[in-house]
Amino acid sequence: MKNMNWKKRFFALATIGLSILFAMVSIAAVDTDTRRPPLEIDPDNFVSQVDNPYFPLEPGTTFIYRGETDGAPTRNVTSVTYDTKVILGVTTIVVHDQAFEEGVLVEDTYDWFAQDVDGNVWYFGEDTKELDEDGNVISTEGSWEAGVDGAQPGIIMLADPKKGDRYQQEFLPGVAEDMAQVLGYKKSLCVSYGCFKDVLQIKEWSPLDPGVVEHKYYAEDVGFIYAVMVKGGEEQTELVRIRHR
Repeated sequence: MKNMNWKKRFFALATIGLSILFAMVSIAAVDTDTRRPPLEIDPDNFVSQVDNPYFPLEPGTTFIYRGETDGAPTRNVTSVTYDTKVILGVTTIVVHDQAFEEGVLVEDTYDWFAQDVDGNVWYFGEDTKELDEDGNVISTEGSWEAGVDGAQPGIIMLADPKKGDRYQQEFLPGVAEDMAQVLGYKKSLCVSYGCFKDVLQIKEWSPLDPGVVEHKYYAEDVGFIYAVMVKGGEEQTELVRIRHR
């Protein structure tokens, strides 16, 4: 569910409750240390639903976003499917994201998420395909799966986000190294879909693309509603519609 095309080391932990420590990592260490012992993921410490208020994933829900990238109109269709995928023994929810530019499908992605008992939402990987205007797959760069080739899951949304929190969203050296920091809460924000209060603001970037920084906004009981690239390009997107089936 990323909108950018480039979303102290980890300690081996005995429980998911302690594993949140890995999320509060030092950015300096993230940039310099790629030798990370594998996380100990206990499937029993995960729940079947993702109901984090700022990242709810109810199967059958589709979010539609519109925006612009360098002046070109864009549309993203993000669907929470009824499908699941077992990764490292954890049953994840499959989310299908399609990105269109000027009406043409340019990226087709399946993301995998699961929530632990404390309410943190984990990101277990993605299968992404970049397409040409004829629908041919021209790249799968950025694809990764936790447990494969040294890839490790990350946190996509904290259970209790607080200003200043920093965490790794994904980890596969040279492929997936997205980072996030909680900037705080905005009193209100209006997008095409509606107006919201107490909107969570998160900064995202990647050591693989240091010239790009994006700010994302999340509304309680809705999830992601707005994003704007603040460094490295002209890009923004906002929620315009939600469908349920």
